[in-house]
Amino acid sequence: MQLSIATWNINSVRLRIELVGKLAAEHQPDVICLQETKTPDDRFPLKDAARFGYPHAAIHGQKGYHGVAILSKLPFDNVSRQGFCDMGDARHISVVLGREAGLAQPVTVHNFYIPAGGDIPDPAVNEKFRHKLDFLDEATAWELLHPQDPAARSVLVGDLNIAPLEADVWSHKQLLDVVSHTPVEVERLANLQAAGRWVDVMRGFIPPDEKLYTWWSYRAADWAASNRGRRLDHVWATPAFAAQARAMTVLREARSWERPSDHVPVVVRFEA
Repeated sequence: MQLSIATWNINSVRLRIELVGKLAAEHQPDVICLQETKTPDDRFPLKDAARFGYPHAAIHGQKGYHGVAILSKLPFDNVSRQGFCDMGDARHISVVLGREAGLAQPVTVHNFYIPAGGDIPDPAVNEKFRHKLDFLDEATAWELLHPQDPAARSVLVGDLNIAPLEADVWSHKQLLDVVSHTPVEVERLANLQAAGRWVDVMRGFIPPDEKLYTWWSYRAADWAASNRGRRLDHVWATPAFAAQARAMTVLREARSWERPSDHVPVVVRFEA
């Protein structure tokens, strides 16, 4: 059995629900993880998701800000949500796909939306940046992100709001002092990755020295021509499950869809 998982910062699911339908129609991922849904749970477009072929949904939203959701063709064995920094923000949701989904061995999917961090990379003067660092520290300490079983099959996806590698940004030199690529953020993200022995699945398909972006700013007059992108969206997996990754696609063309998000979907297919 194959299992395909998409991750996408949709930047308002109610505004762009038809783009979710376009992703579903053209690529048919089994699971779609969305971030920045920006809607409370009672206003999430569940009927549209079901119309696109995703009758199962785990949602964790709030009005106007943040929010994460997992849409699935397959039923869940379990759904859970985790809070961080006592902020009440909807930034995490996870599901377990197991017997109900027809899997002999379960797969846990964590969907994260890590804080962006504002504009000034100094926690002493920018509360948003301090929040981002604190969030990363709490996530790193969270034991459920430290699978101990060598055979554990877990995936961590989402808008992690950090481009860690030099080739994850259009100019390493010019962005060293720009939030999302500063050394302190990159170090914190590396700590989170190491704590769970998470494998960067995307870089298993695209060498670390090759440019790879998932986000292009709305501010660019011609985003494609300038190509000043960053890889803010990630797919990680535990070592045992990362070895089962068979294909990875960054849907760059989605940045040119009508009324697009500034992020594009990433789809990874695993042998499950």
